[in-house]
Amino acid sequence: MTSGGAGSAAPSPGPDWRLARNPQGRLVLTDAQGQAHVGVVPVRAFPIAAPDEGVSLVGTDGHELAWVARLSSLPVQPRQLIEEELAVREFTPVIRRLDAVSTFSTPSIWTVNTDRGQTSFVLKSEDDIRRLAGNALMIGSGHGVAFLVRDRLALDAHSRKLLDRFL
Repeated sequence: MTSGGAGSAAPSPGPDWRLARNPQGRLVLTDAQGQAHVGVVPVRAFPIAAPDEGVSLVGTDGHELAWVARLSSLPVQPRQLIEEELAVREFTPVIRRLDAVSTFSTPSIWTVNTDRGQTSFVLKSEDDIRRLAGNALMIGSGHGVAFLVRDRLALDAHSRKLLDRFL
């Protein structure tokens, strides 16, 4: 199977490669030739739009070692290892509700409820709100954390009213 990058061939999941964690907690990919690649990093091709599709396993030199077309197609053990590693790398809280904004001009302080609890962040500019596919939004905070709104139309009326002032 070919990878998604630069036309290079990378082995697909199965007997071509194995994935494990070494005693130091780093991912180790063993390829078909038996060579162990320590410190492999999973990278999603489409982290927001299609998080289950297209995961590249990249070596420490930045080159792709393996390509996973669909994460859910992997056996349980390598899938869990990849998902654990991705969870550490990808910190994107999902906004469930907007509780308050300090002002309807920027910069403003937003108090929100996320899938990881309540927090506040500074929205420096309306340009920090990016529209994504469908009704999704990516909101960048003043400290560099990206917050996701999966479907702005699915938010409660109060949250939509606050958000509409910035869109």
